[in-house]
Amino acid sequence: MSLVDLIARADERGLAASGLACLDRCVPLLGGDDEVLRPLWSSLADGGADGDAWGERLAKARAELDCADPSADTVPGLGPDPAPGSGSGAETETETEAETEAETEAAVSDEDRAAALARRMLATAPGDPCASALRAWADACSAAALQIHRLLDVAADGDGPLVAAERRRQVAVLELLAGRGAGGLRPALEVSTEGRRVLRAVVSRRARGRS
Repeated sequence: MSLVDLIARADERGLAASGLACLDRCVPLLGGDDEVLRPLWSSLADGGADGDAWGERLAKARAELDCADPSADTVPGLGPDPAPGSGSGAETETETEAETEAETEAAVSDEDRAAALARRMLATAPGDPCASALRAWADACSAAALQIHRLLDVAADGDGPLVAAERRRQVAVLELLAGRGAGGLRPALEVSTEGRRVLRAVVSRRARGRS
């Protein structure tokens, strides 16, 4: 079954675990401790994402990682489109803004863009989730995590091994939750932990390459 189909068919716990696993694998980009999201995993085991514990632990994780406001990220290409200008001189102003944005974007690294995507995943997690909110979040996290790995992949064209491995992990997590319910949380966490270690190694290697 495809990744899209698995997300479409997942229940609330599966959707929450899917989004959380994507985010957990990207924690190295946020400068967080490996255990920072563990309380959220525990809340899924205790009662799913619909319990009060999820919202409380989500707020704590946001505070620890300083990811409370999704509008705080201003990395070019990731924010909302600017409102069109109006009135006299709007065209010139728009051209100037476009030139400035292009210059800024050129100075932004792939790591910066990847980190902004990871922050947005955490910032947009539903604190009082329903199935529709969780499905939208899980879908967005899936796309963001794949884009993050694409930005950091060494492949010049197309999707390289890093992206392919991330897609396999996303499928594995959803299949585990679909097949085992709450019993799939522990192996899903193990899958996520493996992916986080891989991404941490990639981030470290790229940092050494820039020094």
